[in-house]
Amino acid sequence: MRRLAALTAVYAQLERCVVVTIMGAVAAELQSLGHRPNFFYLQHAMGLASSMGLGIALARPELQVVVLDGDGSLLMNLGSLTTMARYRPQNLLHIVFDNASLLSVGGFPTATATGSDLAAIAAAAGVPRSGTVRDTDAFMAAVDDALAAHELTTIVATVEATGPATFLTDLSLLENRFQFQRYLRAPVEQSAGAP
Repeated sequence: MRRLAALTAVYAQLERCVVVTIMGAVAAELQSLGHRPNFFYLQHAMGLASSMGLGIALARPELQVVVLDGDGSLLMNLGSLTTMARYRPQNLLHIVFDNASLLSVGGFPTATATGSDLAAIAAAAGVPRSGTVRDTDAFMAAVDDALAAHELTTIVATVEATGPATFLTDLSLLENRFQFQRYLRAPVEQSAGAP
């Protein structure tokens, strides 16, 4: 399965969620489908999308948060799985695109290329729902199930080690930051009756 095909398959659902992506191919491919103010492309912070998503999920439990991560990024911050499992936010879906390589920074193989199982690691860390999918139909079904379950979930999607021609996004980091911040604040301001 190609990551872009997987993202395309669930794009309509992502429009209704707070989405945090890791840097590189995931960010560039999601943006190529159409940027939304509820999408944040975490640039220059490899490994921290899961931590940022957890923080938002805990601070805003009324919002569905989806983290779009990569195998290399998650391997840099495996401790985030135990922290997510400790707090178990019901509104957090953690999707890990596993291409068994550090595609965005040179294509070097990751530990999943030699047998490390990220879904099993998530389960062992205490994440209540985790699993691996290998095709687009299974991916769509897993995302649908996770969003309906309202329970912390990690989905590992096995994808090809291919990506866009460039890993740059068209949106500047600061513009994305302030737009996303405004999006997160809007529901609070509206509920308080602020203009």
